[in-house]
Amino acid sequence: MTTIADFTVTTNRGESLDLEAKRGKVLLIGNTASKCGFTPQYDGLEKLYQQYKDRGFEVLGFPCNQFGAQEPGNADEIAEFCRVNYGVSFPLMEKVDVNGPDASPLFDWLKQEKKGLMGSSSIKWNFTKFLVDRDGKVVKRYGPQDAPAGIAKDIEKLL
Repeated sequence: MTTIADFTVTTNRGESLDLEAKRGKVLLIGNTASKCGFTPQYDGLEKLYQQYKDRGFEVLGFPCNQFGAQEPGNADEIAEFCRVNYGVSFPLMEKVDVNGPDASPLFDWLKQEKKGLMGSSSIKWNFTKFLVDRDGKVVKRYGPQDAPAGIAKDIEKLL
């Protein structure tokens, strides 16, 4: 059975990150963008991270430019924007595609594990989020309209 630990991703610094290292943690993984109507969710994601990080919770943000070209920057520009405007300290990864032939294998797996509305596997917009339990299994999928604060109760159950 596949779990989050079976994937390796690349950080926004170009370093390989084996997600085996995240085994035992509760993760919230999402595709993000800096020029989107949902961009203020960075603030809510950071608040969740600060609230629960000492209890084994992490947020992993994956910038994505597939929706309205709303993430045009390079890794340094994205990181600086997130830090300056939202105080983001949770890990940001390299920019990825989440749909299509070049989609990140991690996102292909996440989408198959928890489908969206009406059974759709594709991601429809920025700030789609996936909650992963300590065993590396996808527990829930949240749409862009689901504010981070509303996810807190689900995180609490897993911690």
